Amino acid sequence: MNQTLRAFVALLACSIVLTTNGRAADRPNIVIMLADDMGFGELQCLNPRRGKIPTPQLDAIADGGMVFTDAHSGSSVCTPTRYGLLTGRYAWRTRLQSGVLTGGPSLIDTNRLTLAKLLSSQGYHTAVIGKWHLGMLFDGQHVPKAVPVGAKVTHGPIDRGGFDEFHGFHHARQIETWIDNDVVTETIEPIEMLPRLTQSAVQYIESRKDQSEPFFLYVPWSSPHSPVVPTKQWQGKSGLNAHADFVMQTDDSFGKVVDALRDNGLLDNTLILCSSDNGTSGPTSKIGQLQEMGHFPSGDLRGSKADIWDGGHRVPFLVSWPGVVQPGSRSNGLVCLTDVTRTVADILDLELPDNAAEDSISFLPLLKGETEHDRQDVIHHSVSGYFAIRQHNWKLSLCPDSGGWTGARPSKKSWAKYEKEGLPMVQLIDMDGDLGEQTNLARDHQGKVEELRELLEEQVKRGRSTPGLPQTNDAEIVINKRPGK
Repeated sequence: MNQTLRAFVALLACSIVLTTNGRAADRPNIVIMLADDMGFGELQCLNPRRGKIPTPQLDAIADGGMVFTDAHSGSSVCTPTRYGLLTGRYAWRTRLQSGVLTGGPSLIDTNRLTLAKLLSSQGYHTAVIGKWHLGMLFDGQHVPKAVPVGAKVTHGPIDRGGFDEFHGFHHARQIETWIDNDVVTETIEPIEMLPRLTQSAVQYIESRKDQSEPFFLYVPWSSPHSPVVPTKQWQGKSGLNAHADFVMQTDDSFGKVVDALRDNGLLDNTLILCSSDNGTSGPTSKIGQLQEMGHFPSGDLRGSKADIWDGGHRVPFLVSWPGVVQPGSRSNGLVCLTDVTRTVADILDLELPDNAAEDSISFLPLLKGETEHDRQDVIHHSVSGYFAIRQHNWKLSLCPDSGGWTGARPSKKSWAKYEKEGLPMVQLIDMDGDLGEQTNLARDHQGKVEELRELLEEQVKRGRSTPGLPQTNDAEIVINKRPGK
């Protein structure tokens, strides 16, 4: 950790109120594993009726802990979800108004509190092993694809994320570039990446066996995102297609990390969270082909990666915590991946400053078996920058279609048709009775449309969706977006 970051962490430790006695036994190890483009319906435990891909390792994690049925990523694509997970803040509040980063400066500002910085201030050793995808410079430059061995990394997990260790790569276009901490050390084949990440995660856990300090391990997998490259051992295993094979291999990697915790006597004092950054990618998974074989990657949800529909952002979310989370339990509480920061702070009995985790709400009550917690609404965001807001059973999407790659962004003609024919330019769905989002109730409930729109506008304007002092967004936010604007 460089001197500037050490000074920041020391200052942060002073600004966070710790109300427990701080003994190591009171602080669980924390492992977060995040699949890349794994849809809600890919897991057997979430989609037993319409899922055909065996996922025994994730199902075992579910059996040993809690399955969340209404958990959402902070966006329907990669970069913004990762930002939200690590900061507790919606990424559309930053300069990234839509889409993903392919390089350049980090999306995480120098002074932004991250989960790693928070835990470092409380004596945790922190490591990220996997795909970063939050901005990165090589020798001070944006490098779009191939990166030479020896290049120095800045704006990465060490100097912006606040992690002590990093092993992995930046994003899919640079999947051949292996990085150790802040240096590019090797060029590997794409098919080697998932096994290499798995091995590195296991080795990290083994290194923590006899350490007195707790640890935080963040494992953002490279898969089943493209390139779809299951190893020879897994090719053809699913009997469906290569994407399904890759899902099975990813499932096995989740299991290997849990096995390493168990084998090294660390499982009983470890909080494990497993999720995905967004829904299944259509072109990668060949959704139509899978559905013809009886497998529905989004389950009963409409849409997939990039969409404002729930198939774009309702994700698998499993939590295991021996002695706290009841094995085999389920929760239908509304949860967002931005909530992890506040939940961890709640576990450690910490108060966060007003300018941190502005969109994070603790779900610790749900983990303890309570049926109620504080999240009553959540904001969704599509790849093209379209908003939706969900409150209880009602969901308002501010576009007339998917809002994704094949929806609102290119469809100026379809929008013109809606306007000409006087059709609703928004979608109001009763999610309790219409999980597949087929019936638009906007015309029948104009009052609810305006009520939800006002709630969205207020949360955008305040710079936060949680109690606390108003904060400032990093850019002007366009709520009522139109194609081409």
